[in-house]
Amino acid sequence: MADASCSRETKSRGRAIEADRDTHTQPSSSRCFRMFKKFQPSADIAGQTTVKSSIQRGIRSAILSSWKIDVETLEEIWPKKESIVHVKCRDHLSIYALHGEPLFFQHFDGPYFPTLRLFHKYPFILPHVRVDRGAIRFLLAGAHMMCPGLTSAGGWLPPADAALPAGTPVAFDAEGKEFAVGIGIMKLGTEEMKVVKKGVAVESITYVGDDLWAIQKL
Repeated sequence: MADASCSRETKSRGRAIEADRDTHTQPSSSRCFRMFKKFQPSADIAGQTTVKSSIQRGIRSAILSSWKIDVETLEEIWPKKESIVHVKCRDHLSIYALHGEPLFFQHFDGPYFPTLRLFHKYPFILPHVRVDRGAIRFLLAGAHMMCPGLTSAGGWLPPADAALPAGTPVAFDAEGKEFAVGIGIMKLGTEEMKVVKKGVAVESITYVGDDLWAIQKL
């Protein structure tokens, strides 16, 4: 009896440790960007300032190195002669807008993510993964995407020769849908997802219908 009780206690403690580890190893992006579920410009925006030319050059360089984008396409989205505006928000969230239209955003000094509205105009600027039909309603409720939603018959991950590492910003395609329904950041590499087939695969950052999607002008 004592051995059985000890075994149950050990298993319980192990589950608690794993749950705690999962919580604390999630990038801070998930804690910040969930604010887009309840984002109110009047309350959450602290101010707006025009970005200095030297900083704009750094932002351009970072986008060119992290997105699947060439100089000509970036010029089309954001002409060099145009200055973007830094919209400072709570929780160290920054939205960058051109003529009031949000183009991309960043948390602290993390990667720059295009808004989903911008991505729909240029769907090649991020790599894609696809969730199955059953995962769509969870994604549109702000949930992170689990491995089974991507490794099932209705899901899709790139082949091994185009594998994506953890930390890569990606777009969520959805089974049966024409346009991407969200953008996230990978917690696992795509090849690891195919092996483990469980747990959080991609952390959802923004999705169709959230409060960032609702903002067309700032």
